Amino acid sequence: MRIAHVVESLDIGGLEHVVVALAAAQRARGHEVRIICLWRRGALAERAELAGVRVECCDKKSGLDAQALRRMRTLLREFGGDVLHTHNPMAHYYAVAASLGLGISRVLNSRHGMGSGELSARREKLYRLALLATDHAVSVCDAARQRFVAHGVMPARKASVVRNGIDLSRFVARNEAAGAALRTALGLPDEVVLFGTVGRLNEAKQQGRLLVALRTLLDSGVPAALVIAGDGELRAALESQTDSLGLRERVRLLGARNDVPDLLAAMDVFVLPSRTEGYSLALVEASAAALPIIATAVGGNAEIVHDGVTGRVIPAGDDDRLAAAMRELALDAPRRASLGAQARAWALREGSLDAMCDGYQRLYGETEQSSAARLRDGISA
Repeated sequence: MRIAHVVESLDIGGLEHVVVALAAAQRARGHEVRIICLWRRGALAERAELAGVRVECCDKKSGLDAQALRRMRTLLREFGGDVLHTHNPMAHYYAVAASLGLGISRVLNSRHGMGSGELSARREKLYRLALLATDHAVSVCDAARQRFVAHGVMPARKASVVRNGIDLSRFVARNEAAGAALRTALGLPDEVVLFGTVGRLNEAKQQGRLLVALRTLLDSGVPAALVIAGDGELRAALESQTDSLGLRERVRLLGARNDVPDLLAAMDVFVLPSRTEGYSLALVEASAAALPIIATAVGGNAEIVHDGVTGRVIPAGDDDRLAAAMRELALDAPRRASLGAQARAWALREGSLDAMCDGYQRLYGETEQSSAARLRDGISA
C-alpha cells in the first residue's frame, strides 16, 4: 500500500513526532510511505529519512499559495498513493484540493488535540468543506471526537478515534536502582518520595500548582521531592516560586532532556496538573514506565489514567485535591506499586505504536467506495 502523509512541517513537536513514528512503522510493515510538508521540511525530516521515508516540501508562502498547491498536486500524482493521510486542518484542506481527480482510494484526516481556538472562521469553513471529500475524520481520543461532533466540526458518520501510540521498547518499569541513582545525582535525600512531571513550562501545564502541593506535603511531615523536566516561558517564574516557597532543597528544574525514559524509571509518582490537554503522550509514557499517575480530568486524560486503577484523576485547579492525592500515594508504597503495574499493563495493551498502526490500517483497508470517493473521482483531473 502506498501512503502519503501530509503535514504543515516536520518541526519538532508532538504531532510531528507521532507522524514520523507512524510513517516509519508503516514502512517497516512493508508499505511505501512518503511525507509531504506544506511549509518546510523541519528538524525531524532527517529522522524520517533515516527510517527510509522520503520527505518532500511544497514551500508554501503566507496566504493562499497557488504554486504550493500545484507543487503538492504534482507530488501526489507522481507518488500515485492509495491513501492520503493528512494531519490537522490546514494540511488537510490543501491536500484535498490538490488531490481531487487523482483517483486516491482513501482520504483521512487526523486532527490532533482538542481544537479549541485553533482556526479562524474562514479556515474552519475550508476544513469542513474539505471533509465532504474525506472518508474519515480521526480524533486522537474520545473526548476530542465528542467535542468535534458536538460543535459540528466533524460529521458523526465520518468521525473515528485512533489513539496515538509510542515505541514501548524505549521504556522500562520504574525501579529502585534508577531512583537511587537519580537521587544521588541530584543531591536529594534517599528517603524522599520522588514526584515528577515532564512537559513544556507554560500556563497550560500548571507546574506551579505542583510546587504549592509539595509545600503542603512537606509541612505535614511527608518526605517528598519534585523533579520537573522541560523548558519554556515560565521557567524563571517557577524558579522564583520555588525560592519563595522555600523549596530549593527539594525541587529540581531539569530543563529540556533527551533521557526522559531514564527519568521516568527513577520517579515514584508522575503528576500532570494541566488545565487543558488533548491526548497526552507524556501520560502514555509514564504508564509505560509503570508509574502511578495523578492527572487532571481534562481532555483525554481520563482515557489514559483510570481513577483508582492506574492512578488518580482529580479536578483541574483544585490544589487541595492535588495535595491530598499526592499525600495518599506518598504514604502507600504498595498502592503505588499496584497502580503502576496496572498502568504498564494498560500501556502494553493500548498505548503502543503497533496499536496505533493497527487502528489506521483498519481505516485504510476499507474497500467499499464511499460518497467522498465518488465526489473526488467525479472531479476531472
